[in-house]
Amino acid sequence: MEAASSSSSQCSTYSYEEYKETADWLLAHTEQRPKVAIICGSGMGGLGELLGDRNVFQYKDIPHFPTSTVPGHAGQLVFGKLQGRECVCMQGRFHFYEGYNIHT
Repeated sequence: MEAASSSSSQCSTYSYEEYKETADWLLAHTEQRPKVAIICGSGMGGLGELLGDRNVFQYKDIPHFPTSTVPGHAGQLVFGKLQGRECVCMQGRFHFYEGYNIHT
């Protein structure tokens, strides 16, 4: 699957090593292992604020992670618990019109 790479052109693809580096970075920075992932669309960005035991990571700080260029998108991953269940929320999406690959 192709994904945009913030380390080079937005239209390039990630290598296996880059995916692994991103995953290893996240595993090293949080003990949470969510079973639920939520992409917060328009008007849903506040959902991440409802999580308990939060760990927040700016997209720009995560190796090889794309960044959102849309004004108002927080551009962060929020790990935490929602009603006792570990989850992660993406606050900020990546769009084709931003120059990202359609498969991102």
